[in-house]
Amino acid sequence: MLSTNPKMLPRPDELEEDLTARRERAVAENWRGETDGLDLTLTFWRSKREQPRRFERTGPVPLGLPTVPHQSPQLTEG
Repeated sequence: MLSTNPKMLPRPDELEEDLTARRERAVAENWRGETDGLDLTLTFWRSKREQPRRFERTGPVPLGLPTVPHQSPQLTEG
């Protein structure tokens, strides 16, 4: 999944304003399908815009390096 760069936070605000204006026009023109589509887009957009803010609060999660359990050598008859 793509992530939004926190430095780009003003740009998503501009895009949300544009989507909101388009939705208002769709409501005024009674374009119901367009209104539903824009509502869905705005819902996902707002969730996506919140993502970098959540990441800033939580920070990266250290996963560490995996360890391989020590295996005893196999004895072979020879």
